[in-house]
Amino acid sequence: MRWSPEQARERFARSRVARLATVDDGRPHLVPVVFAAYGDTVAIPVDHKPKTTYRLKRVRNIEGEPRVSLLADEYSEDWDRLWWARADGEALVQHSGPAWSEARERLAERYSQYRAEPPGEAIILVEVHRWSGWSSQGEADRPER
Repeated sequence: MRWSPEQARERFARSRVARLATVDDGRPHLVPVVFAAYGDTVAIPVDHKPKTTYRLKRVRNIEGEPRVSLLADEYSEDWDRLWWARADGEALVQHSGPAWSEARERLAERYSQYRAEPPGEAIILVEVHRWSGWSSQGEADRPER
């Protein structure tokens, strides 16, 4: 059953991980991400985990094409538990400023790993223009099993 934008936003925000889809020269690029969702903003860190560069493909893609999609979902062999929530919007890579500081604080509140060492580099901020979702049961706020 389709969800209202409010139901999709709520379920998306409660998820612990999502997949970020960007576009690279007309081809999709998909990666798993952690995030903090507040209002119609989704903050995605470029964090301290070992990487060859902070200029990740997702960052370069966003700089060339800011339209992105994020997907959070649950799969279960019990198909009564299936759901997905999607956020479509425009992304901007921030390195400082008030929006970056707020996103950094929200990420530290959400993930204990960031309390000791908050993101210090780029944070991707997505302004969500469309929330959508679906569940097999039709209830976005039913208790988790």
